[in-house]
Amino acid sequence: MTTLPQTTEKKLGLVIDLDICVGCQACVTSCKEWNTSGYSAPLSDQDPYGSDPHGAWLNRVHGYEIGDGETSLTLHFPRSCLHCEAPDCVTVCPTGASYKRAEDGIVLVDPDTCIGCKLCSWACPYGAREYDYAQGVMKKCTLCVDRIYNENLDEEDRVPACVRACPTGARAFGDLGDPDSAVSKSVNDRGGFDLLADFGYKPVNKYLPPRPRRDSNNGANTPFLESTAPGANGAQSATDRFFAWADRMLAR
Repeated sequence: MTTLPQTTEKKLGLVIDLDICVGCQACVTSCKEWNTSGYSAPLSDQDPYGSDPHGAWLNRVHGYEIGDGETSLTLHFPRSCLHCEAPDCVTVCPTGASYKRAEDGIVLVDPDTCIGCKLCSWACPYGAREYDYAQGVMKKCTLCVDRIYNENLDEEDRVPACVRACPTGARAFGDLGDPDSAVSKSVNDRGGFDLLADFGYKPVNKYLPPRPRRDSNNGANTPFLESTAPGANGAQSATDRFFAWADRMLAR
């Protein structure tokens, strides 16, 4: 089985702002385009216009309705590999194809040694592993490792393709192991959180929660996510419903 580095020099990852993601899919399509000709190439599709299409997508965005009536809003929820500090997807790999880099903490798959056994996809609770049926190997977000270190690109382009394409600035990239980095400061300032933190995988990627919304009728701030306490007659709150939905989506 594959072992993990005890420490990493950096913790490169993404910070995703759920408050300003508009679900435009620009990050999804730019990821697909870059990685189809990059490190994980090709991200093949099978029968894309048929009745049973299959395709490898390293980044996906889901939409979810929260609340009722005038206070209801749509939450767009991007999902990709979180480059966890303690990823079971790495330790279950029987060939060492799945590994975590000591220099920057990025989790990668070596397609030359991957046998497509899918153990990593079963171990990942986030649904971040993609099986490429045409290639017979597992693929995943690489944080565009072939892009962020590419000195042939302009400096502003040395970020993951999804970050570069985002029109609202909802995605940020940096070293989350550095408390003085811009991404670390945004997590501290906004109360950024880990996805499914109770699992103990310590994801490097963080999510920033939606900000309170202002009620147009009285000007008061209304929290976007309601209290986690059950409502009347034991009804689930918006927060409970959202994470129940996220759990169902990630379990697919």
